[in-house]
Amino acid sequence: MDNSAAAAPDGSGLPDTHLSAGLRTPLRPDAFALTDEAKIAGIAEHFREIMLLLGLDLTDDSLQGTPRRVAKMYVQEWFKGLDPKHRPDVRLFDNRYGYQQLLVERDITVFSCCEHHFVPIMGKAHVAYLPGEHVVGLSKLNRVVQYYARRPQVQERLTRQIAEELKQTLHTDSVAVLIEADHLCVMSRGVNDTGSSTLTAEYGGAFATDPALRAEFLRQIGK
Repeated sequence: MDNSAAAAPDGSGLPDTHLSAGLRTPLRPDAFALTDEAKIAGIAEHFREIMLLLGLDLTDDSLQGTPRRVAKMYVQEWFKGLDPKHRPDVRLFDNRYGYQQLLVERDITVFSCCEHHFVPIMGKAHVAYLPGEHVVGLSKLNRVVQYYARRPQVQERLTRQIAEELKQTLHTDSVAVLIEADHLCVMSRGVNDTGSSTLTAEYGGAFATDPALRAEFLRQIGK
């Protein structure tokens, strides 16, 4: 990941991970000009108009709160990974145990959203790295996955963003990421195929050059 990226537009001082070469999440320059509450209010009003155009009666008790519920879900949950202020603070620890073997965190829950149809992508991520002088708390691997998943995505970009973030964070290129996911844009519309799933992978460093290491990673995650 390019360490020379501009500072985050929200003023947090964090590197703007959206601007890495070739891995860009499409954002306008003023993406963080509004507060979360202002975004929620605006989205709620627009979603209210969508519901009205669909012919729904927003005076009904079950529907009248839906526009704001959807808006809060978008800003505070589904798409909170768009804002660099939610980027996980990943702390490294000295590898005092001298552990040099493959470290795998598998079956990390992935919940994202297809940027083409705005319906869910659901699946699992498996990540691995070869420790050097430092190791990382295991939950931080989950948080990195969740941070990049919580934005409108395509699975190919998501896989590479996670891999590049881990390379930068762990100070090693020897990182592997594999995601297997179901896309509701395939399952609930179009071909309506509920039996297929999508696998994407990114291998760096020793995982890219050593077939035996890559095979061991795949074996450990059951592939």
